[in-house]
Amino acid sequence: MKHRVRVTVAAAAGLALLAGCGLTSGSPMVDDVSPGSIGKGEPLKGADLVVTSKEFTEQLVLGAIMGIAFQAAGADVIDRTGIQGSVGAREAIKSGDADAMYEYTGTAWITYLGNSDPITDPQKQWQAVKDADARNGITWLPPAPLNNTYALAMNQANFKKYGTKTLSEVAALAKSDPKAVTVCVESEFANRADGLRGMEKTYGMSIPASNITQMDSGIIYTQVQKGSCTFGEVYTTDGRIRSMNLQVMEDDKHFFPNYNAAPEINSKAFEKYPKMADVLDPISKKLTNAVAQDLNAKVDVDGDDPHQVALDWMVKEGFVKEGGD
Repeated sequence: MKHRVRVTVAAAAGLALLAGCGLTSGSPMVDDVSPGSIGKGEPLKGADLVVTSKEFTEQLVLGAIMGIAFQAAGADVIDRTGIQGSVGAREAIKSGDADAMYEYTGTAWITYLGNSDPITDPQKQWQAVKDADARNGITWLPPAPLNNTYALAMNQANFKKYGTKTLSEVAALAKSDPKAVTVCVESEFANRADGLRGMEKTYGMSIPASNITQMDSGIIYTQVQKGSCTFGEVYTTDGRIRSMNLQVMEDDKHFFPNYNAAPEINSKAFEKYPKMADVLDPISKKLTNAVAQDLNAKVDVDGDDPHQVALDWMVKEGFVKEGGD
């Protein structure tokens, strides 16, 4: 499954603005930050590092978080975030045009490394990616709990009505009350073996075609919130889950691939500046789905700037301080 690429109206407007500032070729990050709980002693002083990301909201925030962390640790940072598509950012790391980014383990395993079967255990999935990518000149640092994968969600009214908490319970509901299980999904998800078809097979579901409505990802959230469909395909770190108070079904048989975010670093850059690991590890540990939902919502729902959202979070968590010591 290729990881999804999403750009909200707010993010797209921001990207247009950034492109106008020449950021597509890289601009210096100029945050006035100093070490907080990370970067003490400025272990990256003298380093010139290029940070990149893909162009959707979560990636823009993660790229900013990484760049702010490196600045606090003493590095001069070039911002090359917002590269269109997964492959462009990946190739920038591989070639050395960029030094570091947050990437997703499932994307690397399936899209870049060409495997068809995901690994169920998230830590083993990361380890397999780490081992395989070492041959590509890419070093993976420990992953965050943040897992941006597929899920089904429902609104609170339907949750109170049906009470399903897991996909196994959704499957049971589909058998006992077939009319109750209507789903809104993207066309890609509806037709992929690692999407709706595979989910049905794994959980023993049989959802009639008349109960499945295909639509754009953004519309799914509003339709689920309104109750037009009982269940909708969502991404587990999307900010709209929290803003719309949707109930996410647990993937209790671990069907969907793990898409844990983890720092992906050009190996030559890491050999030169191994302290990048010490700087990023505490941050990665704090990046959960709940945190990602909150940060993404500030951009997608509230219309805030992704970089400012990242900076505010880094300061709030005590990772960095604004201004001098």
